[in-house]
Amino acid sequence: MADDAGLEIQLCSERFGSGAARGCRAVADGSLQWEAEERRWFSGAFTVKPRGRNGGGGGTPGTASLPLSGLQAVFLPQGFPDSVSPDYLSYQLWDSVQAFASSLSGSLATQAVLLGIGVGNAKASVSAATATWLVKDSTGMLGRIVFAWWKGSQLDCNAKQWRLFADILNDMAMFLEITAPIYPICFTLIICTSNLAKCIVSVAGGATRAALTMHQARRNNMADVAAKDSSQETLVNLAGLLVSLLMLPLVSHWPSVTLGCFFLLTALHIYANYRAVRAIVMETLNEGRLRLVLEHFLQRGEVLSPTSANQMEPLWTGFWPFLSLSLGVPLHHLVSSVLELQQLTEGHQEPYLLHWDQSRIWPEHWGATGDEVGKEGVRRWPSMPG
Repeated sequence: MADDAGLEIQLCSERFGSGAARGCRAVADGSLQWEAEERRWFSGAFTVKPRGRNGGGGGTPGTASLPLSGLQAVFLPQGFPDSVSPDYLSYQLWDSVQAFASSLSGSLATQAVLLGIGVGNAKASVSAATATWLVKDSTGMLGRIVFAWWKGSQLDCNAKQWRLFADILNDMAMFLEITAPIYPICFTLIICTSNLAKCIVSVAGGATRAALTMHQARRNNMADVAAKDSSQETLVNLAGLLVSLLMLPLVSHWPSVTLGCFFLLTALHIYANYRAVRAIVMETLNEGRLRLVLEHFLQRGEVLSPTSANQMEPLWTGFWPFLSLSLGVPLHHLVSSVLELQQLTEGHQEPYLLHWDQSRIWPEHWGATGDEVGKEGVRRWPSMPG
């Protein structure tokens, strides 16, 4: 009763990450009494009761002792879910599924490559195996450089498409590795082709992962999001390694069973990747989403929301009709006289310019004349969200 009588008005309150705020009151003996801390875990909630004088049992106030809170601290960014984009959880769940399937498929492919090189064969030559390995790595290194030069500038704006492309290409590379021992005469060629594809996957996958991490980080915490993503992938790969240790002895002597398992895992891998990239809602415009927004606006007079535009966006590169769209064009390519520059900048307050070349557009496709398209495109664009 003495403590209750000594409670005064709330002195202060604190809030950690996405947890609910809790208040602090003074007790008669001069100590602080903290309210019970409420923490959210996904859609549920649980309460951590304070212990001791400061509500933390001698520890830092707000530190939960439940196992779920420990897992959240290890595998999720600090401040989750407020510190990441709304699509973070759904993407990471499907990404974990695809990583697990890819880990199992990779174990089957690695076993096939080692058998093809000669591991376990007394007649195999060490020098021949080494030469094959060096040729394979050299081919991949050259392919990595060429692909980064050829498509590097497209990996940021089309991160979802190239992420899905990279994972499908990785499945194709593993299929080549599994079938390589069946054709010993062409083994080196097949392995080199497979490693070339895997090096392309590594460039496309790494670059798009960075772009998606930048999208998910909402509190300048890109490093934290990337680190926790690496922890999640490491845990999934560890689980895949343990399952592989049980699976490989069962299928190693049965090529048909190995292929059957590989196709099942590949189907799961592609489906999980599709669901993962489809769950992402990019809030910026690339060429594909800009085309969807403009088409919808010109046809219906409405601006698509980011969620709708992302749901309508094709996830395979090359599925777009031809549209000549250039970003970051030098000004001297657009105007050649003072009059043209004045017409382009008249009434324009944005720090950028949009120019529609009416001579390169098909009015019947857009449902408007060239003049209408040009005027609407320049006038309406600054009001579009995202």
